[in-house]
Amino acid sequence: MPIIVPKELPAYKTLREENVFVMPEKRAQKQDIRPLRIAIVNLMPTKEVTETQLIRMLANTPLQVELELLTMYSHESKNTDQHHLDNFYKTYEEIKHQRYDGMIITGAPVEYLPFSEVDYWKELTEIFEYTKSNVFSTLHICWGAQAALYYHYGIDKYVMPEKLFGVFKHTLKDKKSELTRGFDEEFYAPHSRHTQVRKEDIQNIPELKILAESEATGPHIIATRDKRMIFVQGHMEYERDTLKLEYERDIKKGLKIDVPMDYFKDNNPTKRVIVKWSGHGNLFFANWLNYIYQETPYDLNKLDELNKK
Repeated sequence: MPIIVPKELPAYKTLREENVFVMPEKRAQKQDIRPLRIAIVNLMPTKEVTETQLIRMLANTPLQVELELLTMYSHESKNTDQHHLDNFYKTYEEIKHQRYDGMIITGAPVEYLPFSEVDYWKELTEIFEYTKSNVFSTLHICWGAQAALYYHYGIDKYVMPEKLFGVFKHTLKDKKSELTRGFDEEFYAPHSRHTQVRKEDIQNIPELKILAESEATGPHIIATRDKRMIFVQGHMEYERDTLKLEYERDIKKGLKIDVPMDYFKDNNPTKRVIVKWSGHGNLFFANWLNYIYQETPYDLNKLDELNKK
């Protein structure tokens, strides 16, 4: 939540320049408050697992959040019970005339396919286009981030020589961003993917800024200058056993897979998992919601005015 201080206080100007959430007294007195409207476009096959992870992150804030779950009408989900989808999920067609403060678009296990060959690509591009005018800030995760970067900026993904799998140290590149407020200069985040976007391709787009990266993972957190679009290649929402279950699943299938990097104690899969990313993961989602809370119009119909700027 923001700190309410007199606008004339010298600290007000300093903190505003540092993108700390401060609010002048006059604005606080007039401020209307309502729940934030957040939609999750869940592209993962195990939807209940993913929705639980993300909802846990979104719930870790004093702000009220009104949640909508979306699924792809053009794709048949084989790993989630249809009764669950019917009861809790909507499709783009059902919500396309609504507006949201924020939207999350998840990853999907379709990395090796060209984007245009994904069976729901047309529907997803309609959602990408929709977010430009009808969502204040959209957070894209993993393959969802790569797909959005391709759609919006023509940045392609590249298959890596081997799977990026484990928990990796990252360096904070922007200490003043509202999204990384309170981050340590070095922090950890899980990754699990076969593809990558290249740093130089991001840097060629003036509108994009890399907020965090590492030599091992490449760009990790990327955002537009106005934070209306955010792209995260890692999985700060992952739970303790997410990578462990993925590792054990592939071992049972007889697939070749390395032990996830820097995840088990002593890198030994018979030992316990060491969680070293959850603090920054929770902080990132809280920062994103707080940023939306500060900047989104109370009346979402006024997004039209922001879109003209």
